[in-house]
Formats: sequence, structure tokens, C-alpha cells
Amino acid sequence: MLSYDDVRAMLIDPMVQTGALAVIGAVITRVLLRKHPTRRLVGQLLFFSALTALLLYHGIVPYEPGPPGASSLQRVFIGIAKIIWWTNAAWSLISVVRVFLIFERQPREGRLIQDLVVGVIYVGALLSVIAYVFNAPVGTLIATSGVFAIILGLALQSTLGDVFSGIALNLSRPYAIGDWLVLANGIEGRVVETNWRATHLLNGANDLVIVPNSDLAKARLTNLSSPERSHGATVTVRFRPTTTPSVMVDVLRSVFLSSDCVLPTPAPTIQVTSLDASAVELELSFRVVDMSATGRAKNEIFDLVYRHARAAGLVLSPSVAGDGAPSAPAKADDVSAPRRSTPLRLLDAMPLFAALTDEEKEALAATMIRRTFRKGETLVEQGAVLKSLMIIRSGAAVVTQRDKGQEQELEHLAPGHFFGEGGLLTGAGEPGAIRALTFVVVYEVTQDGLAPLMRDRPTLAEEIGAALSRRSASDLRLAKASAKATQVETARGLAARIRDLFDL
Repeated sequence: MLSYDDVRAMLIDPMVQTGALAVIGAVITRVLLRKHPTRRLVGQLLFFSALTALLLYHGIVPYEPGPPGASSLQRVFIGIAKIIWWTNAAWSLISVVRVFLIFERQPREGRLIQDLVVGVIYVGALLSVIAYVFNAPVGTLIATSGVFAIILGLALQSTLGDVFSGIALNLSRPYAIGDWLVLANGIEGRVVETNWRATHLLNGANDLVIVPNSDLAKARLTNLSSPERSHGATVTVRFRPTTTPSVMVDVLRSVFLSSDCVLPTPAPTIQVTSLDASAVELELSFRVVDMSATGRAKNEIFDLVYRHARAAGLVLSPSVAGDGAPSAPAKADDVSAPRRSTPLRLLDAMPLFAALTDEEKEALAATMIRRTFRKGETLVEQGAVLKSLMIIRSGAAVVTQRDKGQEQELEHLAPGHFFGEGGLLTGAGEPGAIRALTFVVVYEVTQDGLAPLMRDRPTLAEEIGAALSRRSASDLRLAKASAKATQVETARGLAARIRDLFDL
């Protein structure tokens, strides 16, 4: 059995102290803290400092050759201690590198540079061990390994080309993770990773395209996300020359005012690109927040162009064939067909009243009231309970919500959009104030005008309730409605509230 003196001698033995400290440091930093890079760095530095102090206390200098008069056992111990010290030094420097890149919030983008730095640190630690532990001439070793380096370089010429191209791309930074690139050969996609050999692009079809770094370094590429994330887009429309181009430009300005996707800065532009006897061609240029929003923005612009053009009486022109002539002759309007009134056409376009018969729509249209609002005028205040359904006939408006002293835009309204259905059908207040961005014309469906139809056909409550419940959950006016409205979710609940409101 070990005596107290034996235990004490073991504890003060430099070999035992160094080994115990190395094992404890490795377990804590490499195992327990491996998922916590910041704590791991702090622990690594603390243990490295303690190890350095312990070796210096026992007269062991890791960066100097061992004492020449030491015994064989002492030289082995000193060599092991130096190897442990240089290994911990390399780990500490690597932890600093990795934590720095994570603090930059771009760990994948810095992967190549990170690997290079880590490789240099390991090579430096290995050469230091060779020099200070084995007392080998490092310079001679490097010189004699040059021949092998040349042979290896010739064998890995293509791979090394990709590696050095990757280094050049990381240093020059022509793109970053998340940027959308278009190459000269037609390849395009969003950068998701850059490593030693290649750059990975995710294209629009969600397929991974791997481009070797050497090819990318020589290619002509367009970075659609630089110098800023916003991206420009254009849309071309053609109208029949039934009015002056300046009127068409004014109508298309309302398109931009009604858009939720187009950035207000820089201001979108409208340019008349051609004018002939068959059509006036205009080009709409605008910016969106990111390349990925281009498709959604164009869909919205086309929808708004149709709404505003129809409201202003503009007629779209046929497309142009290769010889410059219209691809199909423009057909004259069918004058023999009876022309429906504006209120009827507005009701026809509303899914909310799809259950009404033609006779019911005509009766309701006869009660609709036309109202106008000047630019900047408030159509309705936030929280107001409207007793009418307002359908926008022409113009553009914006819905803004004030919360805790701050105002934010919810959405923009264009011809064909409507509001007030919550107050008319369920008694709910408006989620935000609505302000006219241009001269706005609305048609009002009053509760008194709708009540006779509801009493004559009580089943309309269920049909209108079902149509109201099918409104998209992403619609901001419903999603951000008052608590009284958000409690109503099902068609049956909406129908019950409608019956109560109209005393059915």
C-alpha cells in the first residue's frame, strides 16, 4: 500500500502533473465544451497558460532545445512535455481562428481560409516539434522535401489549380455566401458553399451546381446581389393607342403605388419605348429586395397593370410578330353585347358575391353608392366599424396600422380590392387606417342595401360566410384584424355572426 510520502512524491512529480493537466484539459475542451466554441476557447487558453506556467516552473522551456546533460529518462519526459505543449499551442490558435470566423457569422464562407490557416498552424507545430524535441535541422528537411513537393505538385496539378483559384477568389471576394451569380455559359444560382475544390450554386430548380474554382476564376460572371441585395427588373406592356401616352404613364404610376413588392427607393421608372398605329409600348423598371423576389414582384405588377388598365379604360394590344406586325388582328369590341354597368362589373369580379344570381346582383347594384376621395384623404380610420363594403373602382390606397406610437404599412390597395367586409358582415373593426395615394373612386355596398337580399334568401348567410372563410390566411387585413374578428375562423361561425347581425 502506498504511503503518504509515496503519494506526495507522485503528486509533485513533473511528469504526473503535466500528464494530469493535459488529460484534464483535453477532456474539458475537446469533449465537454466541443459544442460551445467561445467557452472552449476560454478553457483552451486557460489550460494552455497553466501548462506553460507548470513547464517553466520545472525549468522546461518548450521553444528551446533540451539540456545536453540530461539523462535518457529526462530527455524522454522533456520531449513528451514539449509535444504536449506544442499540441496545445496549436489547438489554442485553431480555436481562436474558428471562433473569430463564427463571430463574423460567416463560418461556411471562411471555410477555405480557415482550413488554410489551420493547416499552417499544424505544419508550424510539427516543424517546431521536430526542431525542439528531436533537434533535427528543419531547414535541411525542408530543402530535401522540395523534390517530393515538385513530384506531388505535377501529379495534383488540376486539384492545386482549383485550390489556388479558391484562395484567390476568397481573397478578392467577388461574391459571398447567399449571392446570386450568373456565369457566361448560362449557369446561374445562389452561392451556398465555397470549399477547397469548388463553389456550390443552388439554381432556381433547387438543384446543386458544382463549379470548379479554376473554371470560376476564369469565367465572366455577373453578381446579381452586388453591390447591394436589391435587384432590378423590367416589365413591358402594350396598349392600344386610344389615349395619349402621358395618360398611360399616369395610370402605370398608380401600379407602382399599389405594389407591395416594389421598393420605393430608387424610384421606379416608366418609359415609352415605341409608338405606332397599332400600339403604345411602355417599359416599367423597378427594384425588389432580392433576386428571389423577382418572380413574385412581376406577377404582382402584371396583376396590377390589368386592374388599373381595366379601371382606366385602357385596352391591351396584341404582341408583335417577328416582322413587326401584330401577331393577330385586333378584334373590335362586340358592340352587340349589352354593356353592364360599373357596379355590376365590380360585383361580378368579387368572389364574396359569387353566390348571388343576376337578378340579386342587379338589385344590389342599384343600391350601391359612388364615392370619391382626394389624394392624401383618409378613407377610413383604424378600428372603425364600417356598415358598408367599399370596392375600389380606380386609384391606389395604402393600409397603415399604428401600434405603440409607430406606424407600419400593411398592404396596398388597387382597383378591384375591397375593405369593410369585417364591419359589414361580422361587426369587426378595421385593422388599420386607409389613405388615398391618388384620386380614388369607390363603390359602397351598404348594409341596408344587402339586408333585403339576406331576408329573401337566408341561405345567403352560409354562402357568404363560406366565401369569407376561404379568404387567404396570408391576407393581412384578416390576419391582423381585431381580436373580435380573429376569433371567427370557420364558415359556420361566420354564418352565425352574419345571421345575428342581419336579424335572420
